[in-house]
Order: sequence, then C-alpha cells, then structure tokens
Amino acid sequence: MIRTTSPAISPSPKGHPFAGAFAMLGPHMAALNLFLQGQLAAFEPEIRAMVNYCIDTSGKRIRPALVFLSGWTDSEAVSPDLVRAAAVVELVHLATLVHDDIMDSAEVRRNRMTAMREFGPTAAVLLGDALFAHALHLATHFPTTEVCAAVSESTRRVCAGEIVQSMRRRSTDLTPADYQRIIDLKTAELFRVSCYLGARLADYEGGYVDALDRFGRHLGIAYQIYDDLADFFGREEKIGKTLGTDLANGKLTLPLFVLMDRLPPFERETLSGEIGGLQPSQPALRLKQMLALGVFDAVEAAVQGEVSAACAALAEWPGHPPTHHLLALGDVLLAQAASLRPAG
Repeated sequence: MIRTTSPAISPSPKGHPFAGAFAMLGPHMAALNLFLQGQLAAFEPEIRAMVNYCIDTSGKRIRPALVFLSGWTDSEAVSPDLVRAAAVVELVHLATLVHDDIMDSAEVRRNRMTAMREFGPTAAVLLGDALFAHALHLATHFPTTEVCAAVSESTRRVCAGEIVQSMRRRSTDLTPADYQRIIDLKTAELFRVSCYLGARLADYEGGYVDALDRFGRHLGIAYQIYDDLADFFGREEKIGKTLGTDLANGKLTLPLFVLMDRLPPFERETLSGEIGGLQPSQPALRLKQMLALGVFDAVEAAVQGEVSAACAALAEWPGHPPTHHLLALGDVLLAQAASLRPAG
C-alpha cells in the first residue's frame, strides 16, 4: 500500500451531486488521474492528444469510484492495485462512450464536443478501439490472470449489449425483457465488475464479494434507467451531454415502453412509426404525452426498485467498511432521478 502526496481533487465537476458522495475519494482520484496521465506515453505520439482529450477529468468517474469504495478498508492508504483496476474500467468506459457517441451522432459529451465531432467518426471509432486495447493491456499487469479474465469478459459483454441494441434499433418488436437484457449488458456489467474487482483486490471474503457483485449490477441497471429518463426529462446544460437522442435514433427505452402502453391505439401506431423511422420523431409531443400520462412516476419507480435491490444485496453485511459508502450512492442516484421531476 502507498500513500499519495498528490492534492485531493474533486472526482466530478464542482457542485455535481456525486461530488459529495465521492469527497472521501480525493486522494484516490488524484492517484488515478496521475496514473492515467502517465499512460499517455504508452500511446503512439500521433494520437496522444486524442487520448488525452478522452481521459479528461470532467466526468463523474462513477466506475472507478465503485472500484475504490468496494475495496475500501479502514486504512487511509491508496492501493496501487485499486488505482490500476480503476484505470482499466475507466478506459473501457471511455471507449464505450466514444463508440456510443458515433452511433448516436451525439454532439456534446461532458459539456464539450464529442470525440466523434472533434476528430471525425472514422478516427473516433479507432480511438475507442485503442482505449479498449490499452485497458486490457493494463489488466495483464496484475500477478494473476483473474483481473484480465474478468475485464475481458466484461468488455465482451458490454460490446455485445451495444451490438444487440444497435441491431434492434428502429424495431418495435423489442420487449421489456429485451430492454432489461440490453442495459444489463451495456451498462450494468461495468458497474458489476467494478465492484467485483474492488472487493477481490481488497481480499474480502467470497460471500461479500458476491454481494458487492449483485449490488453493482442492480445499481448499474438503475443508473441506465435514470439515464434513459434524463434523455426526455433532463436539461442538456445540467446533464452535460446531448439529450433527446433515443427517440430520434429509434432506441426503445423504458420511458417509451411506458408511453406506448398508455397511449390509445392510433397514437401508439404513430409513435411506432417514429421509432421505426417511417416518419419524423416528435419529441415535444411525446414529452407532453409523458407528462400527461404519468410516465415519469412509472420510470422513477423502476429506478427505485433497482436501487432497493442493490441495497438489499448488502443488507447482511452492515459492518463491512464499503457497505455504508456504497449505500450512499444509491441515495444519490435516487435524488438525481427525483431532480428530473417536472415542476408542477
């Protein structure tokens, strides 16, 4: 174990709701930032500026935080193994964001131009590949193959989720179970493996590792449902990325499932045409209908259900150091979802 002498920094933008929950991780995030900056030299000189553009510190860094919190002990020291594992999952996550923004034609990410807009889609997709590759390279530096195996499997599952979602775009045959499967793969998987790696590297007992694994999965599902809710009810200046892309890109998410279920048949058919790309999308109309038909409440309830399941996974482990801190993340996510509620 080592102690970092780097100054504590906020792992997320000042004032962001997650900043308070992560305040205790200042030294850990400082060590992570130094580690990631140190990785730039491993990339070819021609693309270092592009990589640096992607690993800026303005993101929430939720997945690295899950690594650190799941590996939390009573010691104040910063574990270099946890820092390396946090860097691995963050690089995988950044790679998925680069690819997501290409598929969604997103203009803004973290309050600035996406890599796709900055460098063009061809360079951006290869940049995402380079980030994936380096993440797996870092995973090989652990003394056993367990970390590399876990990260490789998770990376494959994340990519599979994105592939399935991409192949099912513009399809109204998607079921709620299909949607659950997609978000389990493309989002919850990295939450899950972050918690798993933190707990394993901290040498917690198998039962607690399994509990943290389940916690991460349910928290990740809750987070994606929240993100899908924000696509309709959020504000770009607050969320920090392009919103309103799900309907425009034919992605059938939980808010649209609930809306479809509550619309009269004629309107449902029209919405199906928008999702299928047969006619222009009408986001303002759909938001108005969501407000009138109680869609927000139904989707928020789904977020609450998954957070409750996440917390239940840790119910038998109240005395372990990570438990209290991880449960606080569930409270933050519930508050985030509630903050999207329309006034009046």
